[in-house]
Amino acid sequence: MGKLLIAIDGPVAAGKGVVSKLLAQKLGILYVDTGAMYRAVTLFVKRHGINWENEAEICQLLQREKPTVELQMPEVNDGRLVTVLLNGEDISWAIRTEEISWGVSVVTRYRCVRDYMLPQQRQLAQKQSVVMEGRDITTRVLPNASLKIYMDADEKVRIQRRFQELIKRGEKTTLRGVREFLKKRDQQDKQRANDPLTIVVDAWVLDTTELSINQVVEMIINKIREKKLQVY
Repeated sequence: MGKLLIAIDGPVAAGKGVVSKLLAQKLGILYVDTGAMYRAVTLFVKRHGINWENEAEICQLLQREKPTVELQMPEVNDGRLVTVLLNGEDISWAIRTEEISWGVSVVTRYRCVRDYMLPQQRQLAQKQSVVMEGRDITTRVLPNASLKIYMDADEKVRIQRRFQELIKRGEKTTLRGVREFLKKRDQQDKQRANDPLTIVVDAWVLDTTELSINQVVEMIINKIREKKLQVY
């Protein structure tokens, strides 16, 4: 039987990460956070002292240094959804700052960055079943996925979710700051020239506004059953 490839796209704080992680656990397959992979590249650029707006230097850096980004199931119970390795170094929390959040929204606009990461993302799904989430999974990374989902939620709910997430991590922020970040990030994700966030024709649009994490996961599992998709 074939692999089960679940592709999930959606804006910031729609619930993609935690839902994808739990779904993958219940299905016994790999969870792939492509956003974390782009954050790793953003951190790599920052460490080399290159301005995020300098596309040419960033492209040259990737071709010259060829950084590798790996994702692994967490071996430590510190709240992370996935362990992210940059050239073998665990950077799982180093990429979760607001600074990197701003930077990744710029860096991911560049075609050279997306082209560089695409093979690494697709390779993860070549030999195994996966739940992969991000911004261009249904459109570019896994266009032939078994199930395509566009996960969304009311903007006010997403702002509150993001705010609580940052507070829980001990970051200093405000609701106004989070609101401004989400509005700008949504605009950048949907209007960028390269692989913008969009809803493909055959995607299942799933509104998580009034749903709990477990309810969303159960809905997806029921959809998998309805479509008679199998993992094994």
